[in-house]
Amino acid sequence: MELLHQCRYWVFDLDGTLTRPVHDFEHIRRELGLAPGADILATLADLPEPQRSALYVQLDDLERYYALKAAPAPGLHGLFEWLSERNCRFGILTRNTREFALLSLRAIGVEAYFDPAFVLGRDEAQPKPDPGGLQHLLSCWEIEPEDALMVGDYRYDLEAGRNAGLMTVHVDSREDRHWPELTDLRVQDLGELHALLQRTAASTVPLNT
Repeated sequence: MELLHQCRYWVFDLDGTLTRPVHDFEHIRRELGLAPGADILATLADLPEPQRSALYVQLDDLERYYALKAAPAPGLHGLFEWLSERNCRFGILTRNTREFALLSLRAIGVEAYFDPAFVLGRDEAQPKPDPGGLQHLLSCWEIEPEDALMVGDYRYDLEAGRNAGLMTVHVDSREDRHWPELTDLRVQDLGELHALLQRTAASTVPLNT
């Protein structure tokens, strides 16, 4: 794929990418009794039963709370209107659950753009940075990795994209976390991404210029 605007298959992270960042992950870790900075899902997966199941119940309660508070990220609706007018297809790959992902998508007003079968949570795919979820979507869409983009705000999103061979877009709303070795394009928000798409569509400027 030479040009950004030619991509028709878009996979997004959810929290902090399509939504305004509201998750306080250190608060979640404290509530679950986990060490600061610990990978929440990896830590829970290593725990014995019944402790693991009990903490997943707590995690679900916390994630439901944040899903109900979801607010659209800047530029979200303009970007999706522009992409949908060009018959693009959309997927979600999140470390959250599908149930809460759909709840968040409804809260931010873009649920109608997504087929629930292409909204993959931690129960449908191995958590990012594992590329399995992206590979599953590519198989469903019957496309090659170069035909799709992975858009996210965190290292795990970009690593998953790299591991699956996709082009990666880093939405760096905080402007304090850079992973250039994993990033093909970095934007401050979805509004900037939308503007770049419009410019490339008008001028056919290659992405790497």
